[in-house]
Amino acid sequence: MTLSDKELEIVKILEKDARTPMEVLAKMVELPVEETERLVKKLEEAKVIVQYTALVDWRKADGHEGVTAMIDVKVTPKRGVGFDEVAERIYRFPEVKSVYLMSGAYDLSVVIEGRSMAEVAHFVSEKLSTLDSVISTTTHFILKKYKHDGIVFDQGDQDRRIVVSP
Repeated sequence: MTLSDKELEIVKILEKDARTPMEVLAKMVELPVEETERLVKKLEEAKVIVQYTALVDWRKADGHEGVTAMIDVKVTPKRGVGFDEVAERIYRFPEVKSVYLMSGAYDLSVVIEGRSMAEVAHFVSEKLSTLDSVISTTTHFILKKYKHDGIVFDQGDQDRRIVVSP
């Protein structure tokens, strides 16, 4: 789908702050509110806007810290479907938050979340490594999150948005 300049502008604004009120969004893109609402609905129906989400700093919610791991996975692609079939088998696990096809030393990058390192280790050894196409895995535990999706963590009371000066 080719996006118009206004649609592209809307998507970029909502990507930075999905809670932007429609009236504010309309002013920002210099369109009437009704036209802005129509374009947003069109982008949602076309799945250009897939979902609206909140970025949560779970370390600040007692008892919900959890563990995030990035797993490098080498796989044997299958004839006719390449990496798609094994990627789908992996992303269907509820622990899996993201799966990316990569260039370089490994084929897939898998991001998972668990309650503990032991839970992540169990996932890797009992579920991921046992898949037929998986050749090897390397697990990296995230020790501290400094920045995620353009948002800097742990800046105290300062605004967490990154502002780029001209």
